[in-house]
Amino acid sequence: MIGAGGFAAWAPAAEAAGTSLLIGLVIAGIVAFCNAASSAQLAARHPESGGTYVYGRARLGPAWGHLAGWAFVVGKTASCAAMALTVGAYLWPEQERLTGIVAVLAVSAVNLCVLSRTVAVTKVLLVVSITALIVVVISGWTADDVSIDRLTPFDADPLDVLQAAGFLFFAFAGYARIATLGEEVKEPERTIPRAVPRALFGVLGIYAVVGVTALVAVPAVALAATDAPLRVVVEAGSLDGLAGVVRVGAGIASLGVLLNLIPGVSRTSLAMARHRELPHWFSHVDTDRALPLRAELTVAAVVVVLTATLDLRGAIGASGVAILTYYAITNAAALKLSPEERRWPPVIAIVGLIGCVVLALALPPVNVVAGIGVLAVGAAVRLLTARRVGAGGETT
Repeated sequence: MIGAGGFAAWAPAAEAAGTSLLIGLVIAGIVAFCNAASSAQLAARHPESGGTYVYGRARLGPAWGHLAGWAFVVGKTASCAAMALTVGAYLWPEQERLTGIVAVLAVSAVNLCVLSRTVAVTKVLLVVSITALIVVVISGWTADDVSIDRLTPFDADPLDVLQAAGFLFFAFAGYARIATLGEEVKEPERTIPRAVPRALFGVLGIYAVVGVTALVAVPAVALAATDAPLRVVVEAGSLDGLAGVVRVGAGIASLGVLLNLIPGVSRTSLAMARHRELPHWFSHVDTDRALPLRAELTVAAVVVVLTATLDLRGAIGASGVAILTYYAITNAAALKLSPEERRWPPVIAIVGLIGCVVLALALPPVNVVAGIGVLAVGAAVRLLTARRVGAGGETT
């Protein structure tokens, strides 16, 4: 969670709601908590890898599981493009798209060499990200015209606040990764329900400090005018010489997310193909590398295309529609838990379900229409694939 989203999501949120983005941050945190609670409860009952793709199939039926898996693939592919564009926005803003494409190709090459993101690498990336955020906070409060008065008034329309929340939800993405590790942690029924909310509230606190700092250091309009908002915050302070730390930190954080996301999307595609919910062609595994080579190369190619055609805000919006759909299904699945299986009251899942739908629909209309269209295409592909398999006499 403490990664590239925290360096990029402030700009579209500020454009949508100005200083009221802080209200949006709280709303995004509440929805994320509900989603986390539902994910944790389901992970405790289904301690296997796959997340809502598994929960949806088990609790709601195969079609809902497929929709969740497809939403994950679509949303995280768009997230990859957003991460690539964030690399460019911070490291070489004059060539943002080119830098992003090079980043995707470089990360894909690394992944194909069977290098994995270990716990040690994850810790290094976390230290780099937090160091960059600390520099942002310290420098921001040293700005010559820093002013608490910039935090008010909260005068944005409710729809604008919800749109800001939809954009900021992107910065929280990652907590469900804990829930997908059910087969790899000790005592998942006890560990996962504790780890998810603790991680979420820790990150919410960090982002609240960063958000307040950004708004008191520079006007909201200045945050909205750039794809690298935290760089602007540092440059406004007396420690502007440390702007390079933030630029490199954001770039490394984004590359770290890409290193993790591209293989994650390709492996979800592999699992869906094995269930005949995506074309079976993607189920091929390269024996020399033990990698789903076709799926991984396809994902990388799509990310390159998206990086070349979408802007950063469009990529975040597209990801938001799909990922909020994914979590809406998570909450719906949690409502199917029996009283004995619950760790939290069902009202949390209800709030999460409603919150996901509302935030998804509050995003820019172009993102909503495109997202619904892409999700519908996935449903159609599943229907055609299932019919073809059924006609061949195999199990669907």
